[in-house]
Amino acid sequence: MSIEVKNLTKTFKDKKVLDDVSFKVEDGEILAVVGLSGAGKSTILKLICGLTKPDSGEIIVSSGDIAMVFQYSALFDSLNVYENIAFALKERKEFKHKYTEEQIKEIVAQKLKLVGLEGIEEKMPHELSGGMQKRVSFARAIVTDPRTILYDEPTAGLDPVSSTIIEDYIVSLRNELNSSSVIVTHQLSTIQRCADKVIMLYNTKIVYAGTPQDMLVGGNEYTKQFIEACKEGPMKVAGIQ
Repeated sequence: MSIEVKNLTKTFKDKKVLDDVSFKVEDGEILAVVGLSGAGKSTILKLICGLTKPDSGEIIVSSGDIAMVFQYSALFDSLNVYENIAFALKERKEFKHKYTEEQIKEIVAQKLKLVGLEGIEEKMPHELSGGMQKRVSFARAIVTDPRTILYDEPTAGLDPVSSTIIEDYIVSLRNELNSSSVIVTHQLSTIQRCADKVIMLYNTKIVYAGTPQDMLVGGNEYTKQFIEACKEGPMKVAGIQ
């Protein structure tokens, strides 16, 4: 078992975001987390990686590093591609004196090759397209060979072709690293191309848990509204009647 979430509850400023949420992600599995804006999807990622603490419940993560891929790449503008990717190996205390500079250069080159971006170590982030920046952020995330990878809206702001490339790399990285992944997404193509399982959040609860295939052909009234992008249905958007 890579990730097990048990009876998770989280409240921010008297507003309950998650209430008794439970799910599992097996080794090598990709879970998509979907739902309306504000449903608590990104909160789940922050809880899993320890950026915030639950009010109650338990999160069990298999041993090994946890990597986070942020929504908009979040590269350091003042550092080149090599320096961005090598940052964790040079600055985190558990890696700081583990590798020589030559070994770090080799690791960075290997990770760039995995995301299809060989030989761009000297480029600055502003010299890259949005899709290339996203792939560099993937290389940075996997530089420590994580057992768990968390993606927050990995295709946000990308055109359909770039989105497809990113989705393919999410799957290939899972296959290469045998990592378990959790993807927060609104995009149906990401669910279809990447996910083994899907959970949908609404009103602090999981209202659907199943496969992408079941969600798309049947699912329930919540997933039907989500897929068809209907205003009418069981899910209500705050401020919209």
